[in-house]
Amino acid sequence: MLSHDNNASVDCDVVLIGAGVMSATLAVFLKELQPDLKIEIFERLDRVAGESSDAWNNAGTGHSALCELNYTPQREDGSVDISKALKIIESFEVSKQFWAYLMGDGYFSSPKSFINSIPHMSFVWGDEDVAFLQKRYEALQKNHLFQGMEFSDEFETLKTWMPLVMQHRKENQKLAATRIELGTDVNFGELTRCLFNHLKEGHEIDVFLNHEVTSLEQDDEKYWLVKVEDEANNEKKEIRAKFVFIGAGGGSLRLLEKSDVKEGDGFGGFPVSGQWLVCKNEELIAQHHAKVYGKAKVGAPPMSVPHLDTRVIEGKKELLFGPFAGFSTKFLKEGSYLDLPFSITTDNILPMLSAGIHNLPLTKYLIEQVMLSFDDKIDELREFIPNAKASDWELAIAGQRVQVIKKDEEEGGTLEFGTEVVASADGTLAALLGASPGASTSVSIMLELMQKCFKDQMNSEAWAGKLKEMIPSYGKHLADDPELTRRIRTWTHNTLQLNPIDTV
Repeated sequence: MLSHDNNASVDCDVVLIGAGVMSATLAVFLKELQPDLKIEIFERLDRVAGESSDAWNNAGTGHSALCELNYTPQREDGSVDISKALKIIESFEVSKQFWAYLMGDGYFSSPKSFINSIPHMSFVWGDEDVAFLQKRYEALQKNHLFQGMEFSDEFETLKTWMPLVMQHRKENQKLAATRIELGTDVNFGELTRCLFNHLKEGHEIDVFLNHEVTSLEQDDEKYWLVKVEDEANNEKKEIRAKFVFIGAGGGSLRLLEKSDVKEGDGFGGFPVSGQWLVCKNEELIAQHHAKVYGKAKVGAPPMSVPHLDTRVIEGKKELLFGPFAGFSTKFLKEGSYLDLPFSITTDNILPMLSAGIHNLPLTKYLIEQVMLSFDDKIDELREFIPNAKASDWELAIAGQRVQVIKKDEEEGGTLEFGTEVVASADGTLAALLGASPGASTSVSIMLELMQKCFKDQMNSEAWAGKLKEMIPSYGKHLADDPELTRRIRTWTHNTLQLNPIDTV
């Protein structure tokens, strides 16, 4: 990508579209690896981290597969598949290494502004789900990355783990939970703001706010002509760049389509909106200190796994329940209702229709969720807090997610529930599509992107050496090395002021 003729007339080396955690992470990587790169960042809103990276918009924080049951599906033979959970927890460990390195490099005044230790718990009821949870626990115990997890179906033990959840329950109710102190709460909005602040102060990189990218076109010399509208001043300009990253959350699909890269053909998007119940009662908030995840209903998207969630937002402890899914044709919370219809093209209409036909349970689930009244939502909360009072809670709008739809030779089109890096064959453009687990694995996702688009540099001694300094496990698998895991976790937890490893 950066092997273009350096004498050519270009405005910058790298253009990043969107000022969320993904663009911030990529910008930091590139500046740490090659400080002389000229980077420009464009954001359509008047603030950074205004969409999916914002704490109130994020459906889950600190995703590390410690408590999210949808990452450990049960096979037909009854066994539990932990392969995805292993990948996600290792990716989150990579994120913690990156943040710990940046802490030492002066990016943050205090790690507690964006990351805090919070126990992660899975909570189920009924004979079938209790049996599943025990199988899941036993399967996870086979790998050291989940060391420290506890399982219990004892009423008194569960009362000590989650007193608010256990109030007013009958002792003969079939319940079980797992608990692990390794868990964290991450405010990705604050993390993103810290990264951009340091990029500005330490690397003189500005984020151009109120700037919307309207078109992308590649010229004959393989440079990208990026047309941008400065909405604050009603001005238009064109940037010529060597590399473009589309990290615009739900807005990425439309920009990828405008780029006309072949690799983007056939991709569609299915938008899912969300709502939270937010606790207003400080006494209740003080009684709960955990992320307690339940089991998703049949047909529910991953972002809709119900959880009673302790958060730390702007230094204040908060308590949220949800998220409740909904449907909107917007691709962004501050987007347009025309986003979905305008995203439909001759290349993706068949995959989108096929995915819809194959995901009728999801459609039914979303319709049911949209029809829920406030009182209905309080009733669902009572599965976690039996004596919940409506007066203690209020409804808040969460972020907008766009699930990936992609072509499939057998089924025509499939609905994906992860993230997808789409890169052009020449490595000059990449886009990030999808949602969960998203921000928590942002560091691993950007490493994957750089492997695709900066292959020669990633294989150079200079970049490889720097990456090993930033991420000590780089090039290795923590899942295969208990001693390396212990050393790295000790370092990251000490640096990020998290619970000491010998206590979790």
